[in-house]
Amino acid sequence: MGLLLLSTPPISRGDSEIVVAIRYLQAKGTSHSHLYLYREDGKLLRQLTNDNSGQDSDPIFASDGETIVFTREKPNDTREFWSIDPRGTKLKKVDAAPDWYSAAKSSPYFTSGGEEEAPSSSPTPAQEESASPAATGEGAEQPEHSSVTALDAVTDATDRPPEIIKAPDGSGEIFWRKGKEGEGPEEVLNWVMWFRDSKSGQETQIGRLLGFPSFQPLHIKGNKDQQFLFEGPLRLTFFSCHLDSTNGDTVEAFDFNKRKLIQLSPNYATPVPLPGEPAFLTLTENRYVTIPGGTKTANCSYIERWAANLKESCDNYEGYLRFHGVSSDEVVEGFTRDEYEKQLRENKEKGHECYGQPEVRYARKGSAAICYGASMYRPGKTPAVITIRNGAD
Repeated sequence: MGLLLLSTPPISRGDSEIVVAIRYLQAKGTSHSHLYLYREDGKLLRQLTNDNSGQDSDPIFASDGETIVFTREKPNDTREFWSIDPRGTKLKKVDAAPDWYSAAKSSPYFTSGGEEEAPSSSPTPAQEESASPAATGEGAEQPEHSSVTALDAVTDATDRPPEIIKAPDGSGEIFWRKGKEGEGPEEVLNWVMWFRDSKSGQETQIGRLLGFPSFQPLHIKGNKDQQFLFEGPLRLTFFSCHLDSTNGDTVEAFDFNKRKLIQLSPNYATPVPLPGEPAFLTLTENRYVTIPGGTKTANCSYIERWAANLKESCDNYEGYLRFHGVSSDEVVEGFTRDEYEKQLRENKEKGHECYGQPEVRYARKGSAAICYGASMYRPGKTPAVITIRNGAD
């Protein structure tokens, strides 16, 4: 009689998965960063680590998706390297980081800076000048993104509109016209965005960029000619806009399908393409998020996913609260409902009345959190691994 051997069938992993190092801030005590594995659609599959001896960061999938290597930073500048499989087993400390892990860089992302500015513009958590999570307090300060003024405030600026931006598929172009007298914060720089359809010749007024005239079109790092994210039905270009010293910069997407501007975050958001998918990720910054259980605030960062049909929340106070990472009807940055309605009216006059809503935020609802790196494994797609490293490459 033969011996029948029973084995456990392998777990099917046909869907894309993303591992995120998240530090959930808390009102008392010291918080720690752990690894969380999500399905691409936002379903939390499992928490992979729970060790509080250090801060887990920079998780990266191996090319076959079977192993995740990450860094654990401990006090006294001690750095360890660990590996774990996506099922939450085989956790082990490794003597040294694998060569592929050390060589891995952040996947291509949109930036406004030149190559010499890339380190300060890369998709990093918004908390600190240092890339070390072990050195971060619960409410650390946030570095500034570089801002570029598109037009010099000089007498002849009225004759020098921003450059025309032509869609790569030839469908149309973004151009600029002077606004009406008495409109706009800077009379001599009062340029309004328009879109001209190449086929019909129809012209549509889009409005003003937030913080205009201090703005800059974004481009893929290392390729200033690549200013567009066109992937199937997803057809976008991005602008970085300086708001003020309190709110810093923000990012707006121009949707060639809807022919309108959509603000991705109240503060900065770094778009990261997902090649072969009509979708993209952002490393999204939210300033002054209230830490649950207390009154202190912190500058937070999250990984979010956006699809081709960019969702918006318009004329909606509850949507505004969600935009700022708050899950209940409470004051956000001092904004009561009446004050929100006042700002909404002002935004409408400027042509802005909607806030972007990502399909997924890979974090607990209503949390104050910091992202310390993320990696997505996409079986059957090229590249199979998308990486967002913690700190500059």
